Amino acid sequence: MKDYKDLKVLTDKKLRTLRNNLNNRLESFKTGSAKAVPPSHMLHGLEEGQCKELLVRVGQELKTRA
Repeated sequence: MKDYKDLKVLTDKKLRTLRNNLNNRLESFKTGSAKAVPPSHMLHGLEEGQCKELLVRVGQELKTRA
């Protein structure tokens, strides 16, 4: 799992990409089509609950930058 403890070090573009990937991943969990992601993927090792928590944090970070 990648370390997302300090989201402040990520660029705006990286945060938006992460947000989009999280939304897509959560949608795949919801529809039951979630497959294992490869180790090189930015969300590798994250379960549904972890994705939800990270999405909230990413959203908060993007709001503080707006």
